[in-house]
Parts: sequence; C-alpha cells; structure tokens
Amino acid sequence: MSDTMSTGELADEDTRAGETILEVDGLTKHFSDSGGFLSGLFGEQKPVRAVEDVSFSIRKGETLGLVGESGCGKSTLARAILRLVEPTDGTVYFKGENLTTLGGEDLRAQRRDVQMIFQDPQSSLDPRMKIGPIVEEPMKAHGLYDADGREQRARELLEKVGLDPQHYNRHPHAFSGGQRQRVNLARALSVNPDFIVCDEPVTALDVSIQAQVLNTMRSLQDE
Repeated sequence: MSDTMSTGELADEDTRAGETILEVDGLTKHFSDSGGFLSGLFGEQKPVRAVEDVSFSIRKGETLGLVGESGCGKSTLARAILRLVEPTDGTVYFKGENLTTLGGEDLRAQRRDVQMIFQDPQSSLDPRMKIGPIVEEPMKAHGLYDADGREQRARELLEKVGLDPQHYNRHPHAFSGGQRQRVNLARALSVNPDFIVCDEPVTALDVSIQAQVLNTMRSLQDE
C-alpha cells in the first residue's frame, strides 16, 4: 500500500468506550500476473502489492477514515475485509469471529452484519430493477420478512435516507447520483447491519450532495 495512505479516526468522545467490533491484523493482498498475452516475454513478473501488512481496530460507534492517493489500495482493502477478494495473508476479526477462516453458510451469515456501499452509485445498481426490489435484495437473500414485510421495510428505509417512498417502483435512471447513492445506503441498512464499509461513497457526487449524504449517514449512525 502506498506510503501516502493514512488513517484518521472520527468519533465522538462518548462513543470511544465501545467494544471493539472489527480488528484487522496484518492484512495483505498481492495480485500476481496470471498469464496474460504478454506474460513471460519480459522475464518473471513481480506480484502487485496492493495491500501490505495493514492493521487497525474499530470500536462500536466509531468511524475510521482511510486517506490516500488513487490506486494506493483503499478499495482492495475494503473488499479484502469483506472477503470479496481473498486476502493473501493476515486476519480479520468481526465481533470476535475470524472472517478469514469462514466459508460457505458461516461466511454468508456473517455478511448479514457487514454491508458495503460501493463507490459508483450508478454501476452498483441494476438498471433493470426498480429501486424497491433493489433495497429488498439483501433481506430476501437472508430470508428476512415475507414479501409484504420486505416492501414495508424498503419504503421505510427510502424515507429514512431522504427519498420519497412513493418512488419505490422507479428505476435507477430516474434518480440523480446523490439519490442513487441514498438507494445504496438504504440497501445496506436493510438487514440492520452492525458495520458498514464505505468505498468512497460520495466521490462521484457534487460537493453539496456529498454533505447531504454524509449528514444522512452520520444521523443514522447516531440513531
């Protein structure tokens, strides 16, 4: 990971006493040259060291911010924590459970408590689906509620993140970038997670919209 990456903790004093919810120890992710068209023509290729020996912990109620130049490994680190890419080395403990050793149904069950908001609010939403079913997807995947219950919760979440519940049947293209990111936030909240990983969730938005989305997230965190 680039030397320019740093971490900054943003937390109120009254939340600092919370128990540790996430502990990352020595997390490393290397990508190797897996045999492209030009592989081998220029000698042995060195692995790309996307993330190198990263350690930190986060307590309940805290926000941890990672700051670094583009390409330094922030997104790879986020995905490695959630096992969306497999770490090369290191451990990730979530509420005392080692996520790096889990598999199958055990890993799937843990993912209910750890959700992610991706960087691009447009590409992270299926353009063929309406936003109501998009918000309901995690609930359906984890067997939460019946169909009526999922729709009711989806509408409640849309309102909670500042959208009109009556827009439940609209497609993503009908919304602005900031509104689409609010849909992503509602989807992440749908299974009532304990922890949310945000991969630059406002970087593609106008400055005024960035503040609105961040204020919404902070209010929901306090709640």
